[in-house]
Amino acid sequence: MLAAPNSEAHQTSDSYLNLVFNRTNTNTTCQWDIRASDLEYVVGLDDNDDGSIAPEEMLAHQKAIDGFVSKHLKIKFDGVETPLTIVDHELAAQQDGVYVSLKISLPGQRAPKILEVSYNLFFDLNPQHRGLFLLECDGKKQTAIFTPASATQQFQLTAPSAFAHFSQFVREGITHIWLGFDHILFLLALLLPAVLRRSQNKWEPVANFRPALINVLKIVTAFTVAHSITLTLATLKIVQVPSRLIESAIAVSVALAAFNNLRPLFRDGAWMVAFAFGLIHGFGFANALTELGTSNANLAMTLFGFNLGVEIGQLAIVAAFLPIAFGMRSSWFYQRVTLTWGSVVIILLASVWVGERAFDLKLMPF
Repeated sequence: MLAAPNSEAHQTSDSYLNLVFNRTNTNTTCQWDIRASDLEYVVGLDDNDDGSIAPEEMLAHQKAIDGFVSKHLKIKFDGVETPLTIVDHELAAQQDGVYVSLKISLPGQRAPKILEVSYNLFFDLNPQHRGLFLLECDGKKQTAIFTPASATQQFQLTAPSAFAHFSQFVREGITHIWLGFDHILFLLALLLPAVLRRSQNKWEPVANFRPALINVLKIVTAFTVAHSITLTLATLKIVQVPSRLIESAIAVSVALAAFNNLRPLFRDGAWMVAFAFGLIHGFGFANALTELGTSNANLAMTLFGFNLGVEIGQLAIVAAFLPIAFGMRSSWFYQRVTLTWGSVVIILLASVWVGERAFDLKLMPF
């Protein structure tokens, strides 16, 4: 694990591609912001190995940068590929790190109807990389997310599809919860004792399915309400918290939820624990959306679609876990191995995440 390629649970490998196009005067501008640490991994920008990238180091490697990134982006108007020319480079500090900002020149287009973008940057190195795309055509904005499964996408320049925009963010929400190992482990830490009850300082199986189901519904509902609140506040930029602090706090919440299964810190009301820590996790969910730059209308649809996807992904995990846990609840294996040692493993993983995120280390591939 120590030698594995680096990738973090929320500080994911992202880039931001913005294309502004006017169909009447053929004026097109394009900007592509790529995380400097990602380019350092493939190009080698940090010549003096001081852990930071200076503008002169970036400029010294601009030909290598151009040669690498130009192979991973193709843009077509009405089926005809347009040449891309990188005309400017600069370093740009954003909330989640330093980016290499590229200005790209495109030749003028006469009233095209369909834009096709093929994006495959870093997908061969990191399948969790995401390309966040903002298209503004004649003042109307569309957003999209490029993934290995959706590396080529088409956009109607005359009448953008609201449903396509919504459905894509539903899918991204599902993917985000399924690939967010810290969120999954936090949820599992809360669900593991849901089919048991605490009596005289030991766990005993519940008598029937109904109390277990009610307990799970309380936990899931509390977590959903809480993270929906902070996801909305963070994405609308009403409340903003440093990403490093939030990711460290999420890791701590995972460890505490699991430790509570071994030595109860919160004896009553698992749903209250889910709500309290869910507020923190909501800020984590917002990290993938805060820099999209959509209009208010698009942002509302993005929020709703992404949050719905998160809930669908979350309910799928619960639906798979609960029947199995209920069937095994009386067994020695579930109470001693699954609950006890499962919680220990979660604590160990979460502790490593705390160290990684608090001190900006990279030890595990997830």
